Amino acid sequence: MPSTALQLQLQRRRHQRHHHQQHFWITLTFAMLMAASGSSASAQTPAAPGVQKFRVTPHDLQILEGTDTLMRCEVSQRAGKVQWTKDGFALGFSAVIPGFPRYSVLVDAKHGTYNLQIKNATLEDDAEYQCQVGPAIGNPAIRANAKLSIVAAPSTIAIEGYARNAKVEVVERQNLTLQCITENANPAAEIVWYQGETPVQQIPLVTVNETSPKRFRTISVLKLQPRAEDDYKEFSCEARHKALPPDVPMRAQVQLSVLYPPGPPFFEGYSQGETLRRGQQLQIACRSRGGNPPAQLVWYRNGVAINSPQRTSGRLSENVYKFTATTADNGANLVCEAKNLLSTTPLRAELNLTVLYAPKDVYLSGSTEAKVGDTVQLNCMTAQSNPPARINWSMNGRPLTNSSFKTAISSEGGWISSSNISVSIDSQSRTFVAVCHALNAELTQNVVGSHTVNVLYPPSPPLLTGYNDGDILISGSIMKLQCSSTGGNPPPMLQWYKNDKRINSANKVTDSKISSELSILINASDNNAIYKCEVQNSAIDIPLFATKTLSVHFPPETVKISVVPKNLVPGIRAKLICDSSSSNPPAKISWWKDGIPVEGLNLANKPGLWGGSVSTLEMLVNITQDLDGIIYTCQSHNEILQRSVHETISLDILYPPKFDAGQVTSFVGVEGAPLQVELHANGNPMAISYTWTKDGLSIGSSSVIGQRLISDGPRLNISRLSRNDAGVYVCEAINTQGTALMEVQVIVEYPPTITAVSEGQSFVAGEQAVLACHIQARPLEAAHVHWSRNGYELSARTTTSFENGTAYLHIENVQRGDIGNFTCSVDNQRGPAAAHNVLLVVQTSPEIEHSPAFVRFAARLGVRAQLICRALASPQPNFIWRRHGKDLKMQRRNKFKAIERQVDPLHYESALLVENTSPDDYGQYECVVRNSLGQASTTLEFSKPTRPDAPLQLHVGNVTDNGSVELLWTPGFDGGMQVYYRVRFKLQGEEKYKYVDAKPGSQNVTLDGLKPGATYYYSVMAANEAGGSKFLPDIKLTLAKGSQPLSAEYTEKDELPNVMIIGITSAAMVLLVLNAALVAWFVIRRQNKTQGDTEPSADDAYSKDDNQSVYKLPITALQADVQKKAAASTYLVENVDIIQSTAYPPKYQESSMCTPPYPLCNPDFTRTLPNPKRHSQRNSATGMIEGLPMRAKDDHMLISNGLYIPSPSPASSLVIKGSYISSPSPAPPADGSYFNMSDKYMSYPPVTY
Repeated sequence: MPSTALQLQLQRRRHQRHHHQQHFWITLTFAMLMAASGSSASAQTPAAPGVQKFRVTPHDLQILEGTDTLMRCEVSQRAGKVQWTKDGFALGFSAVIPGFPRYSVLVDAKHGTYNLQIKNATLEDDAEYQCQVGPAIGNPAIRANAKLSIVAAPSTIAIEGYARNAKVEVVERQNLTLQCITENANPAAEIVWYQGETPVQQIPLVTVNETSPKRFRTISVLKLQPRAEDDYKEFSCEARHKALPPDVPMRAQVQLSVLYPPGPPFFEGYSQGETLRRGQQLQIACRSRGGNPPAQLVWYRNGVAINSPQRTSGRLSENVYKFTATTADNGANLVCEAKNLLSTTPLRAELNLTVLYAPKDVYLSGSTEAKVGDTVQLNCMTAQSNPPARINWSMNGRPLTNSSFKTAISSEGGWISSSNISVSIDSQSRTFVAVCHALNAELTQNVVGSHTVNVLYPPSPPLLTGYNDGDILISGSIMKLQCSSTGGNPPPMLQWYKNDKRINSANKVTDSKISSELSILINASDNNAIYKCEVQNSAIDIPLFATKTLSVHFPPETVKISVVPKNLVPGIRAKLICDSSSSNPPAKISWWKDGIPVEGLNLANKPGLWGGSVSTLEMLVNITQDLDGIIYTCQSHNEILQRSVHETISLDILYPPKFDAGQVTSFVGVEGAPLQVELHANGNPMAISYTWTKDGLSIGSSSVIGQRLISDGPRLNISRLSRNDAGVYVCEAINTQGTALMEVQVIVEYPPTITAVSEGQSFVAGEQAVLACHIQARPLEAAHVHWSRNGYELSARTTTSFENGTAYLHIENVQRGDIGNFTCSVDNQRGPAAAHNVLLVVQTSPEIEHSPAFVRFAARLGVRAQLICRALASPQPNFIWRRHGKDLKMQRRNKFKAIERQVDPLHYESALLVENTSPDDYGQYECVVRNSLGQASTTLEFSKPTRPDAPLQLHVGNVTDNGSVELLWTPGFDGGMQVYYRVRFKLQGEEKYKYVDAKPGSQNVTLDGLKPGATYYYSVMAANEAGGSKFLPDIKLTLAKGSQPLSAEYTEKDELPNVMIIGITSAAMVLLVLNAALVAWFVIRRQNKTQGDTEPSADDAYSKDDNQSVYKLPITALQADVQKKAAASTYLVENVDIIQSTAYPPKYQESSMCTPPYPLCNPDFTRTLPNPKRHSQRNSATGMIEGLPMRAKDDHMLISNGLYIPSPSPASSLVIKGSYISSPSPAPPADGSYFNMSDKYMSYPPVTY
C-alpha cells in the first residue's frame, strides 16, 4: 500500500509539472501581448476617458476539504482579456479549464463577471489565485490576488500501542509513556490530554510532521509515574481542529490498571483470648484491603492449609473460615496469609483458640462378679476435659469417701481425671451398683457412669424325669425327657448331652427356676445310649448333672448281597452271601429266587452296632448261561417288631457273542441300487465289535470318497451295487469272552449284456446254420431271450436253445436269401434290455455294387486317382482289374496299384490307384470279382472332374411341434470333387424361394421356425467346383399343428393341357438343337488349342442343362483370392437376371425372412457356401484325401467349417440370364434371401440402409 500511494503521488506531481510548464508558456505569451499593446498604446493618441478597473476583487477564503467555493472577480469597463492564475500559472481564457475538471469560470461578459468556481475542494486546491485583466489600448493590465486555504480535519486519533478503551497495566511507580497521534490534518491539529474529565496540568512533548503535501501528523507524548490511587483512572487525548465540530470531539482513551501489593490481613469475628465452648458455631473473617491484582487469602490451621471460599469486592478481599468448635480446636493456631503477584513475602495475621469442654464420658473398670466377703477394686477415668473435672463415688445411693484422685494432661488436648476405690461384698444384696460422678466446674456439666457387681450363689441339683430304668422302647417311637433346677445367682445354664455329645435344646426360666424338655425320635442308636442333663453357673466350678440309659428294640435297616467270584462265567459254582445290618433282637435271613424261597446255609449272628446283632446267610449256585439276568432276593426279618428289609441281585453271566437264530442269510439286490445287510448278535458284555470280510479281505468302516462298501457295526452298507459285489460275506462278532462268525450270501441282479456273438463263420446253402449269442445277466433264463428279424418267418424254419448263458438260433436249409442280420434281444426286467445283431453269412457268388459312388469316378490330371470296386461275396473273393480286355499289371512302381480290404463280413472292396493321372488314363475300366462259387464283373467310368449329379432322392425325417423339419437325401455322383448341397423351400402362395446350405459332408438339413399348419415346397441340388446340378422336383409338405406332417408328396404332375405340353416340348427341342450346336462349336474350338495342357484352363466352362443356371469359378480368380485371404463365399445362383458386382455389397430388397418369427438379418450368424477349390483338402500330388486313397462321394466330402468370401473385382462385368459368371464373386439369389449352414437363415449380405 505505501508503494502504491507513492506511485500515485509521483504521477500527480508529474501531471502538475506538465501543467505548470503549459501555464508558464501561456503566461509568457500573455505578458508579451500586454507589453506589445502597451507600447502601441504609448505610440497612439491618448485613450478616451474610462479606464478598466475591478468592481469586485477576490478575497482570501478558508474552506473545508470536500466543499465547493466561488472566488469572485468583477471588472468595470473591461477592455482586455480576463483569466485566472494559480500560484502564478495561468489557467487560460476559456470558461472550461483544460486539465482541471473541477474548475470552471462563470462568465457574464455583459456585466464584467468572471468568478472562479471550484467543486469538491482538495488540498491540491490550497494556493494563491489571481484574477488578471489583460492590457488594451489606453488600459493597462490589472491584477487582484486572493489566498484559498483548504482546511482538512484529522482522519484518526489513537494512543499508540493501545486499542480504544484498552486497559493499560503498569506497576506502581514505574514510568509509563502515552503517545497520542493524529493523522492527515491541515493545518496541524492540537492535542489536549485529560485525566477523567479534567485536563492534565503536565505539559506534554508535541511534535508536528508533514507526512505528505499539506498533510500533517501531530504527536503528543505524556509521561506518567502512576501511584496506587491512579488505579482505575482513565486518561484520554482529544484532537482540536477548526474543521472539527465542537460538540463531537475526537478522542482516544485508555484506563490504567496500576499493579501494587495488598494491605496486611486482619480478623473479624474473634479476638485473641476469647473462650469458646465445644459445639459452638463460629465464623472468622480474614480481610485485606487494596492490592492489584486482588489479594489471595489462605487460611492455615496448625500449619495445614484449609480450603475456604474467597470473594472480592473492588479492592477488598475476604475469606471467611466457618467451623464448629471441638476439643481439637483448643489451643489451635490459625494463620491468614495475604499475597498477590507483587508481594515479595506473604503478609500474615494469626491467633490461638481457647475452647472449654466437659468430659464426654467416664470409663469404669473392675470385677463384675464377687462372692460374699470378697473386696472389689473399682477404677473411674474421665475423657478429655478443659479445665480438669472432679470425680465423686457413690454405691447404692450412699457416697463413698475412701477414693483416690489424680489428673494428667492428654496428648489430644485437655485433661484426664482418674479415681480408684475399694468395696467389700456382704450378703445383704444380690447386686451392688457403684456410681462415678465427673464435674467440670467452669461449665457446670456433670457426667455419670455406673458399674454393677453381682453376688454369686450356686443352683440346686437337676431333676431328670420322663423315662424309667428297664423300660423297652421301640425304634420309631417318640419319648420326652424333662430336666429342671431352682435357685442360683447368676441364673444357671442347663445343657443336654447324648453319650457326651452336646444336644441343642431350648431352656425355660420362671422366677428362680430353669427347666428344659427334650423330645427324642427313638432309633437304633438310642439303644444303651446315656442321656445327661447338666446345670452350672459361675458360683460353682463343677457342673451338677442327672443321667438316663435307654433300652431300644430295632429292626435291620439294610441288607447287602455279595457274589464270589465277581465275574460269573458258565460252568463254575458261585457263592451268594447275604449280610443283614444290626438288629435287636437278632433278625432271621431267607433267600428267594424269582419269588420262590430257596434253602440257604451257614446262618451266623455276630455282635453289631448299638448293641444289636449282625446276621449272615450263604447260598451256592451252579452258573449256566440261562441264569443270566435271573433275580435272587435276600430278606432280613425282625420277628418281635414284625419288620423286614430285603435286597435283590440280577446275575450277570459273561458269555461270548451268539448270532440270533433264524436270521436271513441271503440278500438280493439290483445292480446300481443300494443294499443294506444287517445281522444281530447277543453276548455279555454287550460291547460287541463287528468286522466284515469278503474273500479274506476286510471291509473298512470309514467313509472315503468313492468307497461303496462300508461296514457299520452289525450292518454292511453298499451304496451302489455292482455285479462284482456278489458272493459270500463273513461277519465276525467279538467281545471280551470270545467270538462268533456268520456267513451271508449277497446276490446281485443286473440287466443283460451281450458279450459276444458268432461271427466270421459262413454256412453252405442247404445246410443248417447256428447263430450264437453269449449273454451276461442275472437272473437269466431261456425265456428272457428273443430272436427276431423284420419280414422273416422264424417259426417255420428256426428253433432256439439255451445253455450256460448262451442262446442259439438254429436255421434249417439256409439259402442265399437268408443272408442278413438276426437280432438277439434279452430282457430280464432288471434294467434296460440288450440287443445285438448276429449276421448270417451264406456262401454265395460275388455281387458287385452299382450305386453312383461305385460306378463313376473322376480326377484331375497329374494327381493320384482311385477307383473302387465293392462286392458282396462269401467266401472271400479275388479282384481283377482290366482295361481294353487286358489285366492291369499291379507292380510296386507301376502305373497302377490295387489295395484290397474287407469292409464287413459280407462286403469286400478293391481300390485301383492310378498314379499321375494323364489324359490316356481316362476311359473305362473293368472290375472282375471271383470266388469258389462264381464270378461277376462290371465296368467303371473314369473321367475328368465334372459337375455333380443331382441327389437321387429327397425325403422328410423328423418333424417337431415348434415348426422344425429335417430333410434328408441320397447323394448322386459327386463329379470327382468336394460336393456341397443347397436346399430351397417356400411357403405355399409365395413366389420366391429361400435357400439353406448344408454343412460340408452333411446329407441332411434341419429347417427351424416354420409355421405349424402351413404347406411348404422343398427341393435340393448338389454343387462342386465345376458347377451345380439341377434341383430335384419339389416335394410338398403340410405341417400339422400337432407336430406331425399331414402329407408329403411330389408336386411335379402332368396337369398342363396337351397343347401347352406340345408347345413346351417343341421349344425345348429347338433349344436342345441350338445347345448341341453351341457345344459342338466349343468342342471344335477347344481341339484347336494346345493339346499339351495337363489341366483345364481357367476359362473352361461347363454347359447348362435343362435351363438350370450353373456357373463355375475361374481358377485365376480363386488364386487371387487365396493371396488376398479375404473371407468371402461363392453362391449357386438360379435364374440370375443382372448382377452388378461392382456395387459390392449391393443393397438387396428386404427378404420375407427378415420378419418374425425368424431370427434374421444378423451378420454374426452368416455362413456362406465354402469355395470348393479353396477348401478342398485334396493332395494334388497323391490324389489322396487326408492321406487316404480317393474313394467315392463319402470320401470327397470335407468336414470343414472354414469360410471364404471372394473380394469384389472392379473388372466384374454384367451377367446376362443364362450365361456364366466370370466375376470372382457371383451374386446371391435375386430375392436377397439366403440360408446359412448353422441351421439359421438370414438375408445375405445384411441389408444396409
